[in-house]
Amino acid sequence: MRGAVRRAVATALGAFVAIAVLGGCGPASAPERFSIAGGGVSGVYYAFGEQLGEVLSSRLGSVVSVDETNGSVDNLQRVSDGRALLGFAQSDAAADAIAGTGAFPQPLEVQAVARLYDEYVHVVVRSDSDIQEIADLASRAVSLGAPSSGVNIVATRVLRAAGVAASDVDDRALGLAQSIEALRAGEIEAFFWVGGLPTPGLTELFAEAPTRLLSIESEMVDSVNAAHGGAYRLEEFPIGAYGRTQATATMTVPNYLMVAESAPDDLVRDVLAALFESRSVIAAEVPAAALLDRRQAIFTDPVALHPGAVAYYRESRR
Repeated sequence: MRGAVRRAVATALGAFVAIAVLGGCGPASAPERFSIAGGGVSGVYYAFGEQLGEVLSSRLGSVVSVDETNGSVDNLQRVSDGRALLGFAQSDAAADAIAGTGAFPQPLEVQAVARLYDEYVHVVVRSDSDIQEIADLASRAVSLGAPSSGVNIVATRVLRAAGVAASDVDDRALGLAQSIEALRAGEIEAFFWVGGLPTPGLTELFAEAPTRLLSIESEMVDSVNAAHGGAYRLEEFPIGAYGRTQATATMTVPNYLMVAESAPDDLVRDVLAALFESRSVIAAEVPAAALLDRRQAIFTDPVALHPGAVAYYRESRR
């Protein structure tokens, strides 16, 4: 219920975000109200956004809401055009946004606030499926993620590395919650998801339905990196994740907290101070937040850090 109320508030307030950010009031130019561009309600972005919003509401005296969105591409567009002050985005989508390539017809004026944690590429199938590897997804009913999502970007790249074009699958283009329901109902045979560990919706799925993860092997990660600038790493889902007893190779990609270039420096400093000082509080509800590290948060290349973020990290070393 709390999330639904916030989504309703976010919709009502969205038209005023840009004005509020420019006008500002309260401590250190904090606007009266603003939104955080999250993601699907079953994912980590939305949960992280809810917790961060509560912290910022308390610290800044602002009314902070979290928007349900399609993910990274959608979030970057919302931050750029002022519908949201902050947004979560995969590093690959953010790099495309500043370059004006891929899903972005022209460069967006956005910058990074912090590198948060690494996201894991999940390729989920039913346990009784005859799909054994990524190449087997050709001609199958699959979800490559919602339109305007970072999931769709990654899924397309992974398929290509396996020799499968996105057009070779029957893509249903669903968000996480819809993908889970479609897999349960037998309407799709597999879906892609990119998110932190554990992703709440997947925790429920693995506990309730016979499902497994496909491997993404090292040569595929190397192929994706060769084509797209080296943002990805080979990792393993740890044993115990989602109650599983076997490790599975996969690909990871960092994600960033993003802001518009025009955001006030002192406001960005205050956001970062609240984020790091409340990390343990956020992590109690969103375990991925425990991975936030001030020493690693500055590594957002090729996306520039916002000047307010640069000032915060310099001051925090003193």
